[in-house]
This record gives sequence, structure tokens and C-alpha cells, in this order.
Amino acid sequence: MMNRKQCVAMLLAGGQGSRLMPLTKKIAKPAVPFGSRYRIIDFPLSNCINSGIDTVGVLTQYQPLELNDYLEAGVSWDMNLRYGGLHVLPPYQGESGADWFKGTANAIYQNIRFIKRYHPSYVLILSGDHIYKMDYSIMMKEHIENDADCTIAVIDVPLEEASRFGIMNTDDKGRILEFEEKPEHPKSTQASMGVYIFSTDKLIRYLTEDEADPDSSNDFGKDIIPKMLADGQRMFAYLYKGYWRDVGTLDSFWAANMDAIGMDASEEERLVLNDPGWRIYYEHTFNHPQYIGYDSCIKNSIIGDGCDINGTLEHSVVFSDVVVEKDAVIRDSVVMRGVKIGKGARIEYAIVDEDAVIGEGATVGAEASQERLTVIARDVEVPAQAVVDAGVIAEENVKQEEL
Repeated sequence: MMNRKQCVAMLLAGGQGSRLMPLTKKIAKPAVPFGSRYRIIDFPLSNCINSGIDTVGVLTQYQPLELNDYLEAGVSWDMNLRYGGLHVLPPYQGESGADWFKGTANAIYQNIRFIKRYHPSYVLILSGDHIYKMDYSIMMKEHIENDADCTIAVIDVPLEEASRFGIMNTDDKGRILEFEEKPEHPKSTQASMGVYIFSTDKLIRYLTEDEADPDSSNDFGKDIIPKMLADGQRMFAYLYKGYWRDVGTLDSFWAANMDAIGMDASEEERLVLNDPGWRIYYEHTFNHPQYIGYDSCIKNSIIGDGCDINGTLEHSVVFSDVVVEKDAVIRDSVVMRGVKIGKGARIEYAIVDEDAVIGEGATVGAEASQERLTVIARDVEVPAQAVVDAGVIAEENVKQEEL
């Protein structure tokens, strides 16, 4: 038998991401582009490789084609290994037919054979839809020192927001005494990040028991964690103090992109993408350089490769191969790959998805102070001189007769 792995990571990447529609209409949420050159899944994968974890199972389900193509064999994350590496784990047909993942716990249960292949002492469970940079090895060290059966990463949130999360109530040594799922009156502000480390034998035991329970929803937060607590297992909270954001909604996705250019924000509020000590790995593309025109004006923005900029960018994130023609203005916006923005067009407080076309003189959205985010879906065309009002989500081509 080859050397066993100390830890195997299981990355849950099969969610539909319905609250991110229309960005997730054709792709899985972890495959959604982010920060001018990355995708959401690049962050937990990069965390793994930077933390010394080189064996990752990626569990896919909803709209997996683009995500699977992107992951390939893990080359971009140095995970193309003979023993270990990155493995895509879709639902498969068993003796009783094809079984879609019924919940987060069931998804891991269906892949117990993959875990056992490497005989790990510990299993790291991750979500594929969070933006953060975290050294899992520090959390692992605490897990081992505490002789824990399960360690849950938590982040301190404002009391007024605690009701949106699973909340951990702990003693002064960090041992979890109680777990409350979205409590109306939270007793603490330690919110679960959806990052778990389990001792392998305990994980397999509770997954097996959960699968045999016909009344279970097969979910870690609703079933596995409460059952382990009720049984008196050693469960601890690991307090993470860095940047973390759940990009589950359009507003939070926009805000996370803006965090990458928030130069005046505190360390915990700013997402640093160019940290040489914590590289974010991604699939490289062979693209031509950016071109910044003579009359262009760029302030506090991130621009991807292959762009042709001849207008004004302010406080925006622009992905690769975007064309901005003369006198166009983009402000407080996220503009994804391949978008064409015509002469004199104006885009404010908006997300413009891949390969959309904004015609000459068109107006999309309004000032961010109105707090009404505008979204133009993938491949949508906005004709010349059109006005797309603030707060509109345009999923089909805008027609002149509708203006």
C-alpha cells in the first residue's frame, strides 16, 4: 500500500446557486468568474494547495460541463499527481440506479470509497461557493491538539446578522456546547463558515448512520452536527479572523468583487488578490496584452488580459477580452469576459455577464447610492440608446419596441 494521506479534502461544488441567477443559469456556482481572472472555486482549491493538502475530491452535480472542463486534471493547481491530486466526483449509477446527491452529507456518503482509498486520518469538508484565503493546516493543528472528533471553522459576525447563519455556542476553551441553525435570538456571534475537519472514523460512522435514517435530510448542519453534539462527541470551534464572504447572492457577489479594490478598507474587509505569500491559482489562458487608449481614464479598477480600453473605468472589475469604446463610462460595476461596450455607453452599479453587448449611447443602471443593482445576463444585447433602469435583471435581448 502506498503512503497514506494525513488529510483528504472533499469540496462540495454541485449547488445550483439559484440566488445567483442569471449568472448560474448555464454554469455551476463554483464556476462563476470572479475578480477579473479567477473563478469562485479557485479560492478553496488554492487554500488546499497552499495548506499542503494535495488530494481533493470535487463533488459536482448541477450544470457540470464548464466546471469539469475548467478543472481538467488539476494541472492549474499543481494537483495532477499519480497518487492523490484533484478528482471530479459526479453522481453515478449504482445497483439501484442513478442517485443524485440528496444533501451535503449524502454527497460525501456516496464517495466514502474515494476517501478510504487514501486511508486518511482526517477529512476536510469544504464549500465551493465562498471567497476567502485560509490556511487549513493551522485549523488542523488545533483539531489534533484538542483530540477533536470534529472542528468547525467560525467567523465572528455582527449580532444583527447572526440570525442568517448557523451559530456555535462554546465554552472558554472553544468546545462547542450548542449549535443553532439560523436562531431568532442568537446566543453568540460565532457563525459557521461551512468548513469542517472530521476524524475519518467518526465521519464515516455518522454518515452511515445518517444514510440509514429515513427521516434525515442528509445535511451536515441539520443532521450530522446536531447528532454528534447530542452524542457528546468532542467538537470544537476554530475562530478564523481573515477575509471571508459567502457569494450566494447577486449583491454579495458584486460586493466581494468590490472588496478586491477597496484600498482604504481594513485587512479583514479587503480581499488581497496579489499577495505573493498566498497565491491564488487559476487556469491560465494565452491572451494578448491589454491596450489602454490615449483618451482612456482608469481609476481604482482591476482589468483582465486582452482588454481594449478607450473609455473611462472607475471602481470596477473588468475581465478579459472586454472592449470599451471611446467616451463610454463604467463605474462601480463588474464586467465579465468578452463584453462589448459601445461608444458613449454608460454602465453604473451593474453586473454585465459574459459576451453581452451594450450598444452605443445605451445606459445601464444608476448610481450605487440608489442601492438597486442592475444585471445584464450572458449573451444579452442592449441596443443603441437603450435605457435599462436600475434594479432590472435583463435575461433576454432588450428590444427597441420595449423601450
